[in-house]
Amino acid sequence: MSQKIITFLWFENDAEEALTFYTSIFDDAHITSVARFGDGGPFPAGTLQSATFELAGQQFMAINGGPHDPFNDAISLFVACETQEEIDRYWDALLAGGGTPTQCGWLKDRFGVSWQITPVQLLRYLSDPDPEKAGRTAAAMMSMVKLDLPALAAAYEGTA
Repeated sequence: MSQKIITFLWFENDAEEALTFYTSIFDDAHITSVARFGDGGPFPAGTLQSATFELAGQQFMAINGGPHDPFNDAISLFVACETQEEIDRYWDALLAGGGTPTQCGWLKDRFGVSWQITPVQLLRYLSDPDPEKAGRTAAAMMSMVKLDLPALAAAYEGTA
């Protein structure tokens, strides 16, 4: 492992399905290692026990750990997007199969993992030293579920 800190995801029993789903969505994504339960384990023999995987160069670990604490919004995976097309692609893909959109670019995928699908420009807009530009952008963002980059840019520029 080349990263010092790696996000570790605890799934109840569907880690393999989640990894297959995630690696189908992101470029430069793959499963790097898999360990499976043997006979006498808490899951049927052959079930994924733990795995490491990469999404867009970011390393993750996952485990099928049984019922414990479900995922919640206290931790989310932030996807920095350059274009509206990229926002749309990740948004639609991560919602597929039963995900739930929330607000301000946040969604929960069908496994319960929270994601932020966010244009990189938004961070610049919100931190602008001009409080009017930042405020207009924040107000526009708060009214959105999926983020609309052209509408955010118009709010920032004051042309909305």
